[in-house]
Amino acid sequence: MNEVKEMIKRPIPIDKEVSWDKTKTIMSKTDLYGTIEYANEVFVDVCGYEDYELMAQPHNIVRHPDMPKVIFKVLWENIQKGNQFHGIVKNLAKSGRYYWVITNFEYSRDENGNIVNYIARRKAVPEEVITKHIEPLYKKLLQIEQASGVDASEKYLIGFLEEEGLSYVELVTKLMIENQKTEELQQIQHDAVVKGTEEEEKKGFFSRFFGL
Repeated sequence: MNEVKEMIKRPIPIDKEVSWDKTKTIMSKTDLYGTIEYANEVFVDVCGYEDYELMAQPHNIVRHPDMPKVIFKVLWENIQKGNQFHGIVKNLAKSGRYYWVITNFEYSRDENGNIVNYIARRKAVPEEVITKHIEPLYKKLLQIEQASGVDASEKYLIGFLEEEGLSYVELVTKLMIENQKTEELQQIQHDAVVKGTEEEEKKGFFSRFFGL
């Protein structure tokens, strides 16, 4: 007789972000049903659960109630087909705090080419992408779900993406690339200002030094 592991009680969400090293990568491996088979140390540190608590639990143990269900519907439709998929998700830590991540999926297959495992790598999402684009969209989708159901929120999402002329993955990719370009431009502008300031400081120093 197979032993069934008891589902861990979900924490009450609080409006505070998890403090973590956002340069690191969260990694997990699940079976076809989303049951966790492996979680790396970063995952354990960020979500707050011990590795023994995570094993054999459904990955939605870290699902945040602020997440619209339609996004996971899109996610599952893509990864079950083995498609390349990048999704932005708000997760819930054991402490009740939240953390935003963008996910990249890889697939482990058997000798017949059938998917047997999902391997997910997750990185932090830039704050600008969340606050300006993703959070407003997800809030709207969640409101529609609560009022009219998932089918209604899916229709809204389809209409939104059609207006943008993009798929969900293309939208996420566009937002991430645009943010990176903006950050790079800001860095270039900052470096130019610093260089100019340093030159002025050098000139000023020698003027003062020689009493000119």
